[in-house]
Amino acid sequence: MQIDTLVDGLVFPEGPRWRDGALWFSDIWDDRVCRVSPQGSCTTVARLEQPSGLGWLPDGRLLVVAMGARQVMRIEPDGDLVVHADLSGFVDWPCNDMVVATDGTAYVGHFGWDRQYGTTEPMAASVLRVQPDGAIDVAADALLFPNGMAITPDGSTLIVAESSASKVTAFDRHADGSLANRRVFADFAGFAASEGHEAVRPDGICLDADGALWVPDPAGRRVLRVLDGGTVTETTAIPDAAPLACVVGGIDGRTLFITFASIFEQQEARSARRGSIGVAVLPPLN
Repeated sequence: MQIDTLVDGLVFPEGPRWRDGALWFSDIWDDRVCRVSPQGSCTTVARLEQPSGLGWLPDGRLLVVAMGARQVMRIEPDGDLVVHADLSGFVDWPCNDMVVATDGTAYVGHFGWDRQYGTTEPMAASVLRVQPDGAIDVAADALLFPNGMAITPDGSTLIVAESSASKVTAFDRHADGSLANRRVFADFAGFAASEGHEAVRPDGICLDADGALWVPDPAGRRVLRVLDGGTVTETTAIPDAAPLACVVGGIDGRTLFITFASIFEQQEARSARRGSIGVAVLPPLN
């Protein structure tokens, strides 16, 4: 799969989403949320400290995870940023990615330990459910660094990348947004060993029109296409940068957008500005 550069000169781009004919993403260490046209024109939509996961309420208002503040922010029609939900009573360390269902229910993951400074070993964390009115509860617990998430088009299944467990976990999603029937979507332990790599650390995942999952593996510098059950149908090596997250979009819905970073230390990344977003055309539907 050939990957071409759409946008470069970024710092640490994450959380890509396709909506209203444009790509949206958070540049975490540049403290901004951006929108990109199909031609690559990049516009700053909002400024806030360490933004991450993105999603929309049914009325079109944008939700943004503020990582260090441990809040979900909401952008009002006039551009004002307000607190949609304060998650600090549920988590001790930074929040991270988020997916928002069509009914406005948001699911937010968090680190579970001091990952940025490595002062503790990975600990179990949770996925929080944030109702459209901002009410919060724990949707699922005992996860190891719940990271990127995806919801199937019919809304019936939530899929969570557990970065520190080297696996992807799926849940049935009920009409009220609660989760049940936890199961393994893909376990990468055997795959990593067979490929001669370290364990896959799945990051910002997305589904394609066939129902397959695209899984960035930053440490392995590759992107995997994975079926429910764990079969890997495609592996794309990325020798020059680490893929962080991806989303399927484009005018025809057949473009894979992938965010990359080549530097992981915050201050160095800010000055070097070597993050980027790549695009690839997906193969025809099966």
